[in-house]
Amino acid sequence: MTDQTNPAFELLRKQDIPSLNVEYQEYRHKVTGAQHIHLASENKENVFLVALRTVPEDSTGVAHILEHTALCGSEKYPVRDPFFMMIRRSLNTFMNAFTSSDWTAYPFASQNKKDFNNLLSVYLDSVFFARLDPLDFAQEGHRLEFSDAEDSNSELTFKGVVYNEMKGAMSSINSTLWQTITKHLYPTSTYHYNSGGEPADIPDLSYDQFKAFYDVHYHPSNAIFITFGDISAAEHQAQFQEQALHRFDKLDCHIAVNDEKRYDKPQYVEEVYAFDEPDSPENHSHIVLSWLLGDSTDLEATMRARLLASVLLDNSGSPLQQALETTDLGTAPSPMCGLEDSQKEVCFVCGIEGSNPEDADAVESLILGVLQNVADQGLPQEQVAASLHQLELSQREVSGGGYPYGLQIILTALTSATHRGDPVALLNLDPVLEKLQQEIKDPQFIKNLARDLLLNNQHRVRLVMKPDCNLGRLTEQQEKDRLARIQKDLDSEDKQQIIDEAVALKKRQEMEEDLDILPKVGIEDIPADIFYAEPSASRASPIAMTSYSAGTNGLVYQQVIMPMPHFTSEQMDLLPLYSTCATEMGVGHRDYLATQLWHSSVVGSYSASANVRSDKDCLEKLHGNISFSAKGLASNQAAMTDLMQQSIEHTRFDELPRLRELVAQIRSYRESSIVGNGHIMAMHAAASGLSTSAYLTQRWGGLSGLSLIKALDTSLNNEQELEKLASQLQEIHTKVLQQPRQHLLIAEQERLDVFETQIQSNFKTYAENKSTVSNFIDYQPTLSPSNHCWTANTQVSFCARAYPTVPAGHEDSAALTVLGGVLRNGFLHRAIREQGGAYGGGASQDNQSGAFRFYSYRDPRIEGTLNDFDESVNWLLETPPSADKVEEAILGVIGTLDKPSSPAGEAIQAFHSELNGRNKASALAFRNRILNVTSGDLKRVAEKYLCPELAHTAIITNTDLAATSGLNTITV
Repeated sequence: MTDQTNPAFELLRKQDIPSLNVEYQEYRHKVTGAQHIHLASENKENVFLVALRTVPEDSTGVAHILEHTALCGSEKYPVRDPFFMMIRRSLNTFMNAFTSSDWTAYPFASQNKKDFNNLLSVYLDSVFFARLDPLDFAQEGHRLEFSDAEDSNSELTFKGVVYNEMKGAMSSINSTLWQTITKHLYPTSTYHYNSGGEPADIPDLSYDQFKAFYDVHYHPSNAIFITFGDISAAEHQAQFQEQALHRFDKLDCHIAVNDEKRYDKPQYVEEVYAFDEPDSPENHSHIVLSWLLGDSTDLEATMRARLLASVLLDNSGSPLQQALETTDLGTAPSPMCGLEDSQKEVCFVCGIEGSNPEDADAVESLILGVLQNVADQGLPQEQVAASLHQLELSQREVSGGGYPYGLQIILTALTSATHRGDPVALLNLDPVLEKLQQEIKDPQFIKNLARDLLLNNQHRVRLVMKPDCNLGRLTEQQEKDRLARIQKDLDSEDKQQIIDEAVALKKRQEMEEDLDILPKVGIEDIPADIFYAEPSASRASPIAMTSYSAGTNGLVYQQVIMPMPHFTSEQMDLLPLYSTCATEMGVGHRDYLATQLWHSSVVGSYSASANVRSDKDCLEKLHGNISFSAKGLASNQAAMTDLMQQSIEHTRFDELPRLRELVAQIRSYRESSIVGNGHIMAMHAAASGLSTSAYLTQRWGGLSGLSLIKALDTSLNNEQELEKLASQLQEIHTKVLQQPRQHLLIAEQERLDVFETQIQSNFKTYAENKSTVSNFIDYQPTLSPSNHCWTANTQVSFCARAYPTVPAGHEDSAALTVLGGVLRNGFLHRAIREQGGAYGGGASQDNQSGAFRFYSYRDPRIEGTLNDFDESVNWLLETPPSADKVEEAILGVIGTLDKPSSPAGEAIQAFHSELNGRNKASALAFRNRILNVTSGDLKRVAEKYLCPELAHTAIITNTDLAATSGLNTITV
């Protein structure tokens, strides 16, 4: 790690953080005061983020609209959309921009140094020298436009990407509920407002207000730079200085979130949310209690609050979680339950959903009663220690997931840096955890926390959110009335101005620009080889075991995998529920409460999953397995292995009340997830008839699966049906136990021998599982076109169209994969997002289901978007893309293929690929076919597969829009 510092910066401190394998370095820019935190690591995936403290004082969405518009052209790169254009000209492993409640951030990641520097140049110029063209403000934020853009007698409408995005976001009850909680819990600070923007308030934002917000907030004196990886801090700082900072002086500003004015007594609030479902609004109210705690920069106090929240809510054996899960006052704990410590002042929320307003007093009494009992009686020492164990695990895990590892660490540091706290303390939790280990030995410790943080805290809000069947239509009518009033007051000059802006915007959107001013990488910059985790040398073993050596930071990962047996169709439908219940019920002599405590004490997580993948060469040949997975501290490996063995052998399904609770919870979770995942669910629905794996995806995790779980939940009001379900789950488990087993172990090299021996001693000898192709379900794909419209509680739509294609091993799969990028880059992004106003849209080849899928996300249109899907194909056939456009799409595909995971994630992915008939050779073969795709290949596969008569269409929208779609309507 270098000690160099750029002369424009001064080093403030540095510190090793062993648990994260990084060195923390903190610098300050001498002139502007900009903060630079560098997390020096040997990781070759370098990450950059620049954040600005943004503290809105209303709900017009100014920070959110600015996040979008800053990326629409800059001084050095005056093209219309450099952000999306760079996605096509880059090997990035991550590119995005975020608007939080009190900061706006622009992160990216890349494993290629040339690419990293290209992206850094574009990001720095976009943030500090944004062009902020009024037409971009109109496109991304909001504008008035006639429904027939050049006819002033046609109906006036609001348009804008953020406007439509937030109409979609605020269709989600979870978003509405959280925004309502913060509105009342923070009556005077920025969290009172919706930083994303309330749809009714967004049109109030003027361009001048928008520009003024940028001038104050987007300045280096208000900026935090955070970098991660093996590029030195000095190299980064030289770029910061040369490309941006040398042009700025210090700005005399201190942007910060004020401390909230505290209530002197609890507040009681009732509000409503839009309910557009065929069900009765009865049993659809949300009742939550929320408390405002202390300053999030006080790390010790925040960690105590985290521990208390964990003790109360961590699992079904935790006292408050147990009370909320088992009460008859609602169907499930609120999705808001937990501690929110990313804001200036921490808050704690708990409550239930599926309740009724008249039960509010009883719910409040239930919650306060649990807290009082904890304050009076305390909790068993082992339960508190188990919760602290979970906090330690969360500190150590390199999870990978959707974000690069470095970005996960950066976002953790950003929370503290934003509020001028101590980021290094938040990253290096070991000293605080050690102090907590001593504090929990005091029997009064948890009792006092319950009293001081919650029971004696008068800054408490009880919120009752009631369903209103008329609110959606009322809101829509209010918007129409508002537009009618505006239109009535327009004079001829106003009307012409609106028309002129629409014409100018359309001309700008369709204008061909000189993209050569943007930097790029090319095919020649793509590495020839790929990283592929290889198992360790195998030792003689009485059981089938595969081990991987990986840098796991003191953790161990284990799986037991069985091939999927032949199930009846009814049993196949129950597999997602079985996967949940198999790790959430009791084990042997332990009931589920004791089992949950056991899990919390020994492992970080223990889960089961049913997995099906189509063969790479034949869609109707399936690979399927049931996997049981656990992770934990290496010091607990023996106990974890014992837990897995006992749980697999002795899981019980006879706790009927628990089973009833789990089904209700799953239903509540699935119902609330539609709006956030609408485009994915629409694609699943559209493709569901094209292959067996696509059919199962829809039955398990799609809209059909939601319908199944709703019907099952309703049926379980009959005790006999509940007993029948328990029996069915036991039958499934019995079949699973009869299968041969394969073991997967991932740990640090020096621990593998000991851990392998431990696994062998716990598990009996089973035949090796080669995961042969198994026809474990009888299903005939429906290749005739199907067109359905699914209705849900949403203000916007999600459109999808799918065509039958080929599996991964087919020679055309690579061309189809690149085709998705070409259609998105060349046509769909402009047509669906820029012109149509949807938050997003695109196309992709899904090799798993053998389907090419178009989609839109948070879309104000239906018919126009479906036409755009078709027109994109016509566009490609009439105007074959240039070699440069094909190369852009190839770069995007390779960036996705080469995206690294965590060390454990790489091993898990490699193991399961091998299990399903894929390996490094097949991955390289597919990658090489991608690199050799030509424009002619794209035209050929588009003509061959994207035929109108083969299209399957699915829409998710609200009841009113469904009535105009002309499609068969299905209620979710």
